[in-house]
Amino acid sequence: MKLKASLFALATVFLVQAPVVQADEDQRYEHFKGQPAKNLDQALFNLANFNAKLAEILAKDELSPSDMATIHQLSYTLENALQRLDEEVDELQVVLEEVHLASESMDYDTVKNQGKTYLDTTAKIVKK
Repeated sequence: MKLKASLFALATVFLVQAPVVQADEDQRYEHFKGQPAKNLDQALFNLANFNAKLAEILAKDELSPSDMATIHQLSYTLENALQRLDEEVDELQVVLEEVHLASESMDYDTVKNQGKTYLDTTAKIVKK
């Protein structure tokens, strides 16, 4: 009986302290929105600029707590940019499938129009 009471008391302590521990963890990190990536051009711009900032910090022999905080902050913008890039690539897959299907059915207009859309968009992503 004492064992059950002890286990119950121990479990109660953990349950009561769990929200406090979670609150402490949440307070340790500031959360940021990061720069938006409303379109592909903005996403690519942010990737280039914020990757350069990240590379500059990572090139140091040792990282300071300030560097870590900066990296944490940069990561929000990079995540936004990658999310937009992912969405754009998903759309590109649809456009390319339209080109593919139109080529099978000899739909010249769709192939020309959607093919141009595909090439114009991928030209922004692919280095020449």
